[in-house]
Formats: sequence, C-alpha cells, structure tokens
Amino acid sequence: MKKYLTFFIYIFSLLYSDTVYRIPIQGTIDLGLPPFINRMLEDAKSKNAKAIIFDINTFGGRVDAATQIKDAILGTDIMTVAFINRRAISAGALISLSCEKVFMTGGGLIGAATAVDMSGKKGSEKVISFMREEMASTAEKRGRNKKIARGMVDEELTFTHLLINGDSVLVEDIEGRKEGKLISLTTDQAMKYGIADGTFDTIDALMDSLGYSKSQLIETSENWSEKVVRFLTDPVVASLLTTFGFLGILFELQSPGWGIPGFVGLACLILSLSVSYIAELATMSDMLFVFAGLGLLLLEMLVIPGFGIVGLGGIGFMLYGLYLLLLPDVPVGEEIMEQAMDGFMIGIVGAVIGLILLIRLMMKTKFWDQLTAPDIQKKEDGYSNTQGWESLKGSTGISDTDLHPSGWVKIDEERIFVISEGGFIDEGKEVTILSVDGNRVLVRELNKKGK
Repeated sequence: MKKYLTFFIYIFSLLYSDTVYRIPIQGTIDLGLPPFINRMLEDAKSKNAKAIIFDINTFGGRVDAATQIKDAILGTDIMTVAFINRRAISAGALISLSCEKVFMTGGGLIGAATAVDMSGKKGSEKVISFMREEMASTAEKRGRNKKIARGMVDEELTFTHLLINGDSVLVEDIEGRKEGKLISLTTDQAMKYGIADGTFDTIDALMDSLGYSKSQLIETSENWSEKVVRFLTDPVVASLLTTFGFLGILFELQSPGWGIPGFVGLACLILSLSVSYIAELATMSDMLFVFAGLGLLLLEMLVIPGFGIVGLGGIGFMLYGLYLLLLPDVPVGEEIMEQAMDGFMIGIVGAVIGLILLIRLMMKTKFWDQLTAPDIQKKEDGYSNTQGWESLKGSTGISDTDLHPSGWVKIDEERIFVISEGGFIDEGKEVTILSVDGNRVLVRELNKKGK
C-alpha cells in the first residue's frame, strides 16, 4: 500500500508542479544561445512549470539568434515573463517583447533595435524592413504598441500620437518619435506606453507580485556541450574550422593515399557542419554545396588520375558552401555579405599561416623525424657513407667471382664488392686493394707486370 501511495504522490507532483524557471539571457546573443533556450523550455514543459522568467541584461547580438529565441518563446504554452534587469537593447528588445509579461528594474532601458554591422553601420533597407516588421508583429501578438516597436528599429518613422487603451495620447516625452531618432524607453516610459507591465528591483519581489512567492525557483545554466557550441559558432573559430577542413583535404590531394591531413581536414569539416546545423546556421542547401564539393574532390583523388576540372569544381563548391555557413538565415544586405567574405578570407590566411608555423614546429620534434625519415644519418652527427674499409688499402685477397670489371673479393673471410682497375680478372686470382673511396673499392691483379 505504501508503494502505491508513493507512486501516486510522484504522479501528482509531476502534474501539479509548483516551480518557476529562471533563464538568464545576458551578454551577447549568439547562435549558441537558442539551443540552450529550447532545452530549458522543453525541461520546464516536462516539469509542468508555472512560469518561466527570462532574466535579461544584454546589448543585443545576432538577429537570427534572437528570432529563433522569439519563435521558441511564442511557441510555448507556459507563462513567459521578461525581467529586464537593467537593459534589453537591440535583439534583447525583440526577445523581451515576445514574452507575455514584461517587467523592468528601476533605471532600466529597452529599445534601439535597428540592425547594424560590426562597425556600427546601419543595415540595408532589406534588413531594416525585416527587423522592423519582426518587432511590430511580435508586439501585436502580445498586445503592445506596434508604432513604438517599429520606431525602435527605423529612425525615419515619426508620430505625434499613440493609441493607448483605446485613447489617443499626445506623445512629447519620447525623443525617438522624431525623424532621425531611434526609440529607447526608460522604465517609466515603457510602463506609461504599455511596453512594460511593472517595475521590480528583484526577482523575489517580482515572483511575490505574480503570486509565485511559495513556488520553487529553479536556476538554469548552460551545460558543457552548449558552451562548446557557443565557442565553436564564434565567427573566428568557425572560419578557422572550415578553413582547416578545406586545407586538410586540399593537402591530401597532393599525396597518394589517405593520411593525417585528410583525417584532420575531414574532422574539422564534420565539426563545423554539425555545430552549424545544431545552431541552425547551416541550411540544407549550404550543406549540399559542401558535400557536393567534397564528393568531387574524393572522385578526383580516388578515381580520376591527376588533378583537373573535377577537382577545381569540388574546391569551388566547397568554398561557396563554407562561405554560406557564415551568413545568417535571415535577409541580409551587402554589408553583411562583405563581412562574411572578409571573415572567410581572414580565416583562410590565418589558417595557412598557422599551418605553416605548426609544420615548422613539428619538423623540429623527434616524432617528425621518426615519421618522415627514422633512419636518416647526418655527417655532423658522426655518420659517414662508407663501410669503414679505408684500413684495407694495400691488403691482398682472392677474387671470389669473376670481375667484369666488378665483382666480389674475399679478404680475411670478409666478402667485399669491388671494381678492377682495368680489364677482367678471373675467379680465384690474387688481388690487392689500391684505394678506397667511400664505398668504391679499386683492386688490381697481383701477377700483372710491374707488380
């Protein structure tokens, strides 16, 4: 009976879980963050959590990563709460607006969500248009003001009035309402215009207000694999992985068979493609280009002799596919494409330089000597190319074979390969050693005239 009672208590606890999840979104928003968010949402759903609080403090990051997180939040049935702990700028604003409730700390800030490149230059109209309507549709989904959401992205938009709770309100305290200014809202402004639902300085105060004061707060963090994904999706690391993969395959084509460069190149390519696919950076079309290029290279290496148009085509397909891996799966302008190309070229140059330095470093190791020429003998180490026969000069022996003009001579039971001074010497004749030059031993028959 006790066993059944314990089982029913366990089932009841799963069905009526009294837990709240806290998920941090802090620092730069990159492509390694969405897998972590998705895992936590699934975990919270399996535990029947009452709510998920996103603790947000970020200056933004990648637009494609933010849209993935936004889609995941909009797709969950659990109550989602954005707790803007100081600031939610750019991509952080999009994530905040996707939550059902938005709360901010005193002195907080939300907005400035226009798309810019790494140098701070504004994105193209195509990119701005995408981000503007992404913000507006998200705000509309959660019942928030679309004009403000659009104004956070596009500084060319202007307005004088906003519709708040069915009333037209004159707006004079938002600097971003003017042309040439992006909208950023303080905590008080966000509450006044319906972007934020309240202000709290701590999560405990927020939970108490929402009626979760007695709920268990579950703190979440990334596991080791998610940290590895975030590291490997870093633009510099991703460029080096793809470049080393390409160079490894290319160097393998210069040597027969399949060796270390091929294994290293293939491992780098698999690692780069798998991480990119997990982070949803690589699309199936990108991977098809890479696999097609790899297939052509293997065909050139294993089937077709030499290196020709098939190999060059394989290199071209692989380069284009690896370049596409650096582009986000959202509309981008020319400046983003230029950044991807710059990063790709920097990765190639860096990889070549690194590979040259690595090879030079390896060439100084004993492992390299054993791998390439384990039995090599150097003169400076005391080795010579002779057999030590210099002391035999002037000695006599018997020809063990005919010398025509070279053959074998036996001297003190030692058999030595020699060459006669001139003419043939028959087997069994007595000879004397005239000189020894390296491994060349010169002999003469003793019964010749003048001896």
